[in-house]
Amino acid sequence: MTKIIKWLSLFFIIGALIATATVYGILTLSLPELSGKTQVSDISSNTSLERDALGHAVINAKSRKDAAFTLGYAHGQDRFFQMDLLRRNAAGELSELFGKAAVGLDKKMRFHQFRKRSKKILKSLPPEHTEILKRYAQGVNLAQSHTPYSSFEYLLTGASRKSWLPEDSLLVIFSMYLDLQSKTFNRDLTLTYIAEQFGSEMVGFLTQPSQYQAALDGSKFELVEYAIPSINKSLFTNVTHEIHEPKDIGSNNWAVTGRLTESGNALLADDMHLGLAVPIIWYRTQLNYVENDKNYQITGVSLPGAPAVVVGTNGHVAWGFTNAYIDTADWIALDETQETKTIHERIVTPDKDYMYSLEKSEFGPVKHIAGKKYALKWVAHQDYAVDMELMNLERATNVEEALSIAKTIGIPVQNMLVADSLGNAAWQATGAIPARTTPTEIAIKPEVFDTNWQCDAVDVPFMVNPEHNRLWSGNSRVVSVEQDKRYGNGGYALGARAKQIQQRLFEKEQFSEHDFYQIQLDNQAIFLKPWQALLLKVLNLSPEKYAQDIKLVENWGECACADSVGYTLVRRYRSALINKLFSPIETQLRAEGLTLAPIKNDLEPAAWQLINSFTDQWLPPSVASWPELLSTTYINMKSDLLNKHTGSDSGSLTQLTWGAVNELNIQHPFSEQIPLLSKLLDMPKTPAFGDSFMPAVQGTSFGASQRLFVQPGLEKKAILTLPGGQSGHPLSPYYRAGYNDYIEQKNTPLLPGEIVHRIDFEKR
Repeated sequence: MTKIIKWLSLFFIIGALIATATVYGILTLSLPELSGKTQVSDISSNTSLERDALGHAVINAKSRKDAAFTLGYAHGQDRFFQMDLLRRNAAGELSELFGKAAVGLDKKMRFHQFRKRSKKILKSLPPEHTEILKRYAQGVNLAQSHTPYSSFEYLLTGASRKSWLPEDSLLVIFSMYLDLQSKTFNRDLTLTYIAEQFGSEMVGFLTQPSQYQAALDGSKFELVEYAIPSINKSLFTNVTHEIHEPKDIGSNNWAVTGRLTESGNALLADDMHLGLAVPIIWYRTQLNYVENDKNYQITGVSLPGAPAVVVGTNGHVAWGFTNAYIDTADWIALDETQETKTIHERIVTPDKDYMYSLEKSEFGPVKHIAGKKYALKWVAHQDYAVDMELMNLERATNVEEALSIAKTIGIPVQNMLVADSLGNAAWQATGAIPARTTPTEIAIKPEVFDTNWQCDAVDVPFMVNPEHNRLWSGNSRVVSVEQDKRYGNGGYALGARAKQIQQRLFEKEQFSEHDFYQIQLDNQAIFLKPWQALLLKVLNLSPEKYAQDIKLVENWGECACADSVGYTLVRRYRSALINKLFSPIETQLRAEGLTLAPIKNDLEPAAWQLINSFTDQWLPPSVASWPELLSTTYINMKSDLLNKHTGSDSGSLTQLTWGAVNELNIQHPFSEQIPLLSKLLDMPKTPAFGDSFMPAVQGTSFGASQRLFVQPGLEKKAILTLPGGQSGHPLSPYYRAGYNDYIEQKNTPLLPGEIVHRIDFEKR
């Protein structure tokens, strides 16, 4: 019997080794070649693609078109599946990969008709940009042809790779619109429903200005005590829905002029906040090319799927972005006189096809809410929404030129900060902005629709070299109170984060890259101090019962630090109490497929008004008093936390450190569905460092997708860290390269290091 067990054990070990070797063997076949020579007919002169120890793609070409080809090859080698997901996401074509499970998402995306829009826009682009997109696509497809075995994602899905088309690069930009601006039109739809069901007074109450304002000109909306509107007691239920927090996709950036640096060069910082996954969204890129007898070197990050450097420096000018969140969408309330038509589209899956029906009006695609029709007019649906003019920034020699170029760039509108080697710094709203001048948060009637929607705005706001020599943005309102009337609120962040950045910038009179790095890592919980004080008051109603809780909250460290349990309790108490206070409205919204999530940050002033007033009108019938409501909310929140993170509501509070509760967990999409792949595919987990409402933004799978610090002209001192590697192939040496530097907050150089691989492309 013992021998049988030994033989069986040996059999299983050998079987496991064979299976592992087979998997690794198959994966190895799909690894791209990183060195060598190849003859190409799609370039005008010889080019090269070099890589350093981080996989930084260094491209050397005699023209911008050939540089685009070579960048396409690099992206195609390292990130093709990611690119494929981006184009399919925007086009509503994921079902071809994932089958029936993705049909619902594809229907949601088909509402926007981005494949048709990309084809139309491609035909209208300048010939030189069309040619660059064509060359880029040729590079991508050549890389795929040089890797005859598909990557593991295609093997798992059973799908085939499809060639990259020039229009697909425009779809990648549209995919960014969906990430960066969906909150805007969802917010307007939520507020429209609230106005109809609860009245305009409720809209004003829920969206009243807060004390957290950090506009560049210092202007502030007046803080007025709003009347608390009444609410029907019948709307209160025993169910409290979680109002998901908006992630404030869009980032931090700030800059100082040369008056505040030792060198006299301006200094820029940029960290774009996005969902974090494997592979990461950005790609280390350096383009070296010649155009009109001038040599150009652009270093920064590119977006796989597009031939441009999105954020970076050319030695003269550096630029970075945060999402602007000005109002770029309107809903039009249709009546029975408005004609609509229905189109039908086919959604393809490996097993069967599904039909999607879309109702359209002259204003845009139509949604049905509570028996009414609303048409969406969104800037992403306009012909000026997408172009390739971002590439023109590569040739700017100073801030003035950069601002001029950026006035017509077709991207989701951003707060662009630019700094130059001459010491100048500027801010400008950059991207597609509708020329209509009366933005609204509530659906409008067709007769007041502004036909200027068809035109791209030319009156973009900007600021150059302010007297105090500092510029900043963090997704909250940047424009003045007066300018807000023209540009509107498309879902601004609360402003606490931007205000904290502003505060840090006025604490010193001279800055270096190291100083800027420390601001980006600032996790002090200034915003939550009033909530900590409130929670202590609640706990001190029963000091003996909550002796341990009180001690933890008192010693919370006032930071989103990994070892703080008190921070966890304060942070989660705020969310739980807001969920409870506004549950009646959230319940009714959910019945119509809507939610308060797009305006959750706006609820801060209204929440405090309710807490401080103790009005009976908003007290749920299930509790006898406001102190009871505040206490039971904590009890339930604490129980939920303990159950989730310890497995029992009687577990130890010491296990609820912020580092564990908000642990950074950057996963590959496939490991989420197949946990056995987690060790192979995911980045190592790490304790939390940061949160919302502070410069150091971090969630479990959200945060700074890059950290950049650069003085144009002094790139040797510049820093760029990324939360992952260049390659999407798990066996590549570049799969995790650079991740530890990001986690350990090291000064990873922006410029590429010693070259270890080189591919030469020779003109055939």
